[in-house]
Amino acid sequence: MNRLPTVVRDQNAVPAASPFGALPEWNLADLYPAMDGPELTGDLARGLADAESFEARAKGRLAGLAAGGDASALLALVKDYEALQDRLGRIGSYAGLVYCGDTTDPVRAKFYGDIQDRITRASTHLLFFELELNRIDDAAIDALIARHAGLAHYRPWLEDIRKEKPHQLSDEVEKLFHEKYVTGAAAWTRLFDETVASLRFHVGGEDLPLEATLSRLQDADETKRREAAEALAVTFKANLRIFTLIMNVLAKDKEISDTWRRFADPADARHLSNRVEPEVVAALVEAARGAFPRLSHRYYALKAKWMGKERLEHWDRNAPLATAPARTIPWDEARDTVLRAYGRFSSELAALGKRFFDNPWIDAPTRPGKAPGAFAHPTVPSAHPYLLVNYQGKVRDVMTLAHELGHGVHQLLAAPNGALMAPTPLTLAETASVFGEMLTFRALLADAKSVAEKRAMLASKVEDMINTVVRQIAFYTFERKIHAARRDGELTADDICRFWMEVQGESLGPSIRLGEGYETFWVYISHFVHSPFYVYAYAFGDCLVNSLYGAYEKAPQGFQEKYFALLSAGGTRHHRELLAPFGLDATDPGFWSIGLSVIEGLIDELEALG
Repeated sequence: MNRLPTVVRDQNAVPAASPFGALPEWNLADLYPAMDGPELTGDLARGLADAESFEARAKGRLAGLAAGGDASALLALVKDYEALQDRLGRIGSYAGLVYCGDTTDPVRAKFYGDIQDRITRASTHLLFFELELNRIDDAAIDALIARHAGLAHYRPWLEDIRKEKPHQLSDEVEKLFHEKYVTGAAAWTRLFDETVASLRFHVGGEDLPLEATLSRLQDADETKRREAAEALAVTFKANLRIFTLIMNVLAKDKEISDTWRRFADPADARHLSNRVEPEVVAALVEAARGAFPRLSHRYYALKAKWMGKERLEHWDRNAPLATAPARTIPWDEARDTVLRAYGRFSSELAALGKRFFDNPWIDAPTRPGKAPGAFAHPTVPSAHPYLLVNYQGKVRDVMTLAHELGHGVHQLLAAPNGALMAPTPLTLAETASVFGEMLTFRALLADAKSVAEKRAMLASKVEDMINTVVRQIAFYTFERKIHAARRDGELTADDICRFWMEVQGESLGPSIRLGEGYETFWVYISHFVHSPFYVYAYAFGDCLVNSLYGAYEKAPQGFQEKYFALLSAGGTRHHRELLAPFGLDATDPGFWSIGLSVIEGLIDELEALG
């Protein structure tokens, strides 16, 4: 059978049958009709030719244009550069999404690798542009912006790239770093993805992929949870050597880059890309770690009591409570639940979300080889986002759908800013997703028909928030330990496992027993590989949204307008400026206490239910 149409999901294809009803699969034809089609090959050829042409006519000219006050000519080049970024981004997005559909398929893997090579070759011709712009005197750039309204539109982008100026290298070194990326960090990331996707876990007589095995850790049957945890530990341990090597190589690769770019701290590059001050992140981490006893330690002690245990086993951490309604939620119900919750807040928000369900923009079934977890890929402003989930019919899957849909809506609203300014810094990128989760949770809670159902929902939400704040801050602490220790030499698997157990013990508390095998559970966390130090953005977003939602409940009048302005800003404004209309300031140490107190309040409410 010809594999290529399968990749792009033919428009007339029947969605896969499942116990959850018909699950949607995305159709990537809005990007390109086929991997080997003339549309893609033509764009690839034009992308390379246009990049070469752009370099030939622009390189070495920017300082002269600035000195001559020719704002119109500079603006024209910026627009050409943006158009090239959009075209190359479209090609890269398509290849990445094709690959995520089945990372074990050699046809897709080769296609993805080849496209990465071609994009790297084309974008190498564009490297000079931002480097040259940053060599122009600030006063000269400011004068050009003041003189030309069109160029002033790009002020946020120009100001953003100038923040990178202290860490820029020579054109030759930048080019080397760029070209070596495909055979360096990107190659090790791809190895990680393909290894994780190929893992199989022997559970209850079946060989399951990662996503299905992790899902069993939420099963009501403790035997099934224990079997899944033990299967995870066996397979992780068998593959520990390769994951240890991947972690060592990528940490060293990052250290080399950080040294050349004069970043003193391993997380500084992430803070800069997030446009957030290191002291703001430090305050968040300190506040969250200080709250562990009041949040996770307290909650898991309560959960152990509710489950009739002195201590929980690590496979009990996400177990449903005995009173939780055990049912499978069909896809159509999940869709309607999320859209109804969005609609209670704003009909416009629901209408934007509905576009993802009315069009083939979501890939929901769990398939062998499919990328695990969930994500929203913004692609490029000239197209639209795509969502990937692995739907299993649980309440958490509904919340995941609400989360990723929030990302998608955010990306739609930010797209008019263009390819250079639509991307949102990670610290604000989780705002719409976590807010969407909160809207969905509140709607479900309001519709709860019994105390038992309300208790189960509150417990599930508290656990999700603990996973988002406590667990992600623990991940961040783990990463800091890894990268700091790697600077003193290569780490053994025992070193990494020890760091993992230290941070997990601190964050989860004494009411969870971290049994044998759990020390290997770091191996599948993709953020450590794909986006080092990304994880604190989840905690940042959760605490920020808790504060935002509190502001909404206190003063709903006019909130929607300010909220849409925040999402529509994309990457054009700093978090301090965007939060000011709500009376919030992330640089205030008390800001994080507000967000954390919301979680504590939910635990209070849960405990009061008995």
